[in-house]
Amino acid sequence: MTSGPTLPPETEASTSADRFFSSAIPRMLRFVLVLGAALSLCTAWRFGLVAALGFAAGAFIAYLSFRSLNKAVQSLASHIVDAKLPASGFSLIHGFFLRYLLAGIVAYVIFTSSSQAFRGFLFGLCTPVAAMLMEAGFEVYAALRRGY
Repeated sequence: MTSGPTLPPETEASTSADRFFSSAIPRMLRFVLVLGAALSLCTAWRFGLVAALGFAAGAFIAYLSFRSLNKAVQSLASHIVDAKLPASGFSLIHGFFLRYLLAGIVAYVIFTSSSQAFRGFLFGLCTPVAAMLMEAGFEVYAALRRGY
């Protein structure tokens, strides 16, 4: 007679899968940086230096925003899980506001200076979407290759 449900033994495959999937956010952050640099060079070659600088600024703002959003979500999750921590909703809202304020100021400065740089900036803001698509493809490849 057992006193409770028995858990299956932890296998090496489950721990390596857990490590693989838990490192998705750092991989996406690296993808944003790599895509930002590579696509800035492609933009400079195709559309000129002004558009490339706008793209690089957009990719950098997107990287900072994605990183800040990740920290905010982790902070909120830790507050939910550990009820003993004092609620600091002000800092979370402050972080969201500062992210959008920074993006708005940079967009305004670029918009008033050059329409070509502004278009590059808007495309640069989309680099996290491309990084998420790359991460999804990487996870599909790993799942098929390693059998996760």
